[in-house]
Amino acid sequence: MPTARESLLSAALAALADLPWSGVRMVDVASAAGVSRQTLYNEFGSKDGLARALVRREADAYLHGVERLLAERTGAADRLVAVAEWTVAEARAKPLLRALLTACWGERMPAPRPARRGAVLSGVPAQRRADAGPPSPADLVAAVRDRSVAALEQGLPDGRTKEEPADVARRCELAARLALSYVVAPIGEAVGQLVRTAVGGPEGDSGGNSGGDSAGGSVAGPVSASNPTAGDR
Repeated sequence: MPTARESLLSAALAALADLPWSGVRMVDVASAAGVSRQTLYNEFGSKDGLARALVRREADAYLHGVERLLAERTGAADRLVAVAEWTVAEARAKPLLRALLTACWGERMPAPRPARRGAVLSGVPAQRRADAGPPSPADLVAAVRDRSVAALEQGLPDGRTKEEPADVARRCELAARLALSYVVAPIGEAVGQLVRTAVGGPEGDSGGNSGGDSAGGSVAGPVSASNPTAGDR
């Protein structure tokens, strides 16, 4: 059963699908979540606090999805392609994530700012973290890069020569930035093909995954962290 905080965040996100943030009312969010307005203010402090928490949850969910994909796949190129394809698909489907990745909030999105300096700290640990402000696009690229580097370094098959750490980091950051470029300015070519061309390693990069693509092979369609393609099951 979700906590009151999660129910309130889900209610706020649902309201945001139909209304601009300026039209979302705290009393309606509390009512939709089935809690009192006082509970809402105890959790978030204000509407700005609710916005910060909503954006922080979206960022955390995105990075958790990246981690799942990296764990599910084998092979450096396959992992980076999967994350890039999923990032583009998620950003297309989720306006709040797209705003986070591009810092283009528009009139409908919350556009949260950190809590003002000197403000009383929230008594809720999760809110104190949210009140620090949302991650920037550069922060998210760095987070995806670092998670990708860790996954690639742990997943090298026996007998493979390790790349220089700086080279691994460059490949991972390039893949993340290519995905971000597709979020900002989509083009006809599939992002997976471009990522594989740009960062694909030597033969055998698929890490022995008999059902997957080779480093230079074709790329399947977009994947989901929670619903992998048939070749990955």
